[in-house]
Amino acid sequence: MFNQIRLILRYRHAIRNIAVRDLKVRYSNSALGIVWSFFNPLLMTLVYTVVFTFMLRDSGVPKYPVYILAGLLPWNFFNLATLGAISAVTANSPLIGRLYFPREILPISIVASNAINFLIALVLLFAFIVIYRVPLTLYVLWLPILLLIQIILSIGVALFLSAIHVFFRDTQQIMEVLLLAWFFVTPILYPLERIREATRPFVLLLNPLAALIVNYRNILYAGAPPNLGVLAATFVEALLALIVGFAIFHRLSPAFAEEL
Repeated sequence: MFNQIRLILRYRHAIRNIAVRDLKVRYSNSALGIVWSFFNPLLMTLVYTVVFTFMLRDSGVPKYPVYILAGLLPWNFFNLATLGAISAVTANSPLIGRLYFPREILPISIVASNAINFLIALVLLFAFIVIYRVPLTLYVLWLPILLLIQIILSIGVALFLSAIHVFFRDTQQIMEVLLLAWFFVTPILYPLERIREATRPFVLLLNPLAALIVNYRNILYAGAPPNLGVLAATFVEALLALIVGFAIFHRLSPAFAEEL
């Protein structure tokens, strides 16, 4: 695994180029272009704010747009990276049998492009933080650590799904359904406190996205420190996902050319 990581690092420029290409292709036929990085989460924030603040009137969360964005942006990053990476290998099938390169860079580049998109969208979140006068503390310096853990987790899941998809082409449809269910069992639209107290530790332990989003909100919305115990457990889960993803991808990749 470590030899493969060293090889991938030698191809870091290829990862960067593919990630930039992915961003250009994503917005090339769009009238708004890169503005969609802001407009999409802004529109969803508006919808959720209207529903949970004006229509239901029981969100119980002050400065709800900031609250929802602090959870929605990390989720969008993971959701888009996962769905995009599923077909990363199959979409590049002409290259698989002709060129030698570490196949892992294909799903990794999709995660990288969505990480860039996430960083761009953070500008919108910080704009809302200023508008709603949410005080930022030094705990915001934990942001790169949270992002790194999320990238590690996303790469692990991306490697696993992209390898499986070569042999089982229904992976895309199955994951769309699973991610929709995952969205609603993750405290994005509602506070973690609305989950039964006895259930919360299991939610944070078994759902790394829930743990990450709670900590994103701690540092960006509440001005509080991250929960270090939860964060450590999430880091271990992310590393395990990365190891499993690499192992499965490495084992299946020799058969990619024949299968494609």
